[in-house]
Amino acid sequence: MQIQILKSKIHRATITEANLNYVGSLTLDEDLMDAANMIEHEKIQVVNVNNGERLETYLIKGKRGSGVVCLNGPAARKGMTGDVIVIISYAVMDFEAAKKYKPSVVFPKEGNLL
Repeated sequence: MQIQILKSKIHRATITEANLNYVGSLTLDEDLMDAANMIEHEKIQVVNVNNGERLETYLIKGKRGSGVVCLNGPAARKGMTGDVIVIISYAVMDFEAAKKYKPSVVFPKEGNLL
């Protein structure tokens, strides 16, 4: 049996930009991506702590060390600069392997830095 399980989470990052006129996705500081074991174009779920919005999109690499967390395209309607979000990715794996799996969880500091 295969199940979905939490793979990675960035807990309480702060939106730094919202760019409605971009094609789409979430631009994320590459340092945060590496720390959370996430890769460019990976499907993610974004949960906005401030307004309860939830959305699915994918990741685009942002400048390393910049702290950038930018909602792009239609996603920009789901949050605004200063909102606190949780960024989640999931994996599909065998049930027995999932019992032993330990997700990567990152708690960014001020400015979305590690």
